[in-house]
Amino acid sequence: MTWENALKSSRLKPGKKKMVTVKGRLVMVARVGKDVVATEALCRHMRWPLAYGGKIKDGCIRCPLHQTTHNLEDGSLVEWAPFPLFPPYGKLVGAMSKKKDLRIYEAREADGYIQVRIEDSAGVVGDVEV
Repeated sequence: MTWENALKSSRLKPGKKKMVTVKGRLVMVARVGKDVVATEALCRHMRWPLAYGGKIKDGCIRCPLHQTTHNLEDGSLVEWAPFPLFPPYGKLVGAMSKKKDLRIYEAREADGYIQVRIEDSAGVVGDVEV
């Protein structure tokens, strides 16, 4: 398993997010404090791009469309589709779709780049099967 360059470190300012393609996959990379994180780029609820309006707060990413929230450390679901603008609709849509965790990728900064590890086709990241 190798580290893949996602983008130059200088292109990701503190507190910002970007959507990039790494090994054919859409990935959101974000700078959270002094750390960089990488997740799948689209919300697990309605496949909305998280980098475009998603809010990072208290170690979680919240989708701007329906407010589905995931933990950035492990991708676990915190809140599923509450849709605050019209709660009955959000609950209906949320009930009709399967709850899913957000995929998290290993990320680091090295040699002036933010790098991400993407699992191979067998679904293995390093020694851990996903």
